[in-house]
Amino acid sequence: MQPTELDRSKKNSNRLVAGVCLAFFGGMVGMAYAAVPLYEMFCRVTGYGGTTQRVEQFADRVLDRQITVRFDANVAGVPWDFKPTQRAITMNIGETAQAHYTATNTFSIPTGGRATFNVTPELAGAYFNKVECFCFTDTTLKPGETLDMPVLFYVDPDIEDVPELKNVKTITLSYTFFPIEAEKPVAAAPLAGEGTNETTTQGKLGG
Repeated sequence: MQPTELDRSKKNSNRLVAGVCLAFFGGMVGMAYAAVPLYEMFCRVTGYGGTTQRVEQFADRVLDRQITVRFDANVAGVPWDFKPTQRAITMNIGETAQAHYTATNTFSIPTGGRATFNVTPELAGAYFNKVECFCFTDTTLKPGETLDMPVLFYVDPDIEDVPELKNVKTITLSYTFFPIEAEKPVAAAPLAGEGTNETTTQGKLGG
């Protein structure tokens, strides 16, 4: 039986609806992926969610008020022994201080990681300024290798002007290392005289 004009119209309508749904789904997925770096950038700029600030200059004044900065270390899927070399530093607000973390690869092959960070209380993130740090940097360690990771920072004296933080005596700086994906092996071009089926591959773990 030949399809009627009505049947063909329904099929075209169904295809149109399906196409719109697929386009909408694809757009939502794309927005979700784009939202990750945008959210990260937003947090860096505003200090939202306890995200610390990255600066290139030091404080222009030091207050006669001390604050204690505690250090926390975590791993999420990385076979490393990651820890601070000291648990806390007591310093004046506006004073520049340096802390050190160490990471040791306890696995039998090279492994890579990338650190994210935050501070608590979260509102203090906008006033915790890092001049030097290892965050958001791909790091690869050989089996048994230990790496020293310094952090140079200060607490912005403007924190005194925030009523909710005026009496804060302790800030916690926390880092978490996540694994970084290995690059896919890349086939090398065959040398002259070699068969086209003979290729070598190279790859590295951890970026």
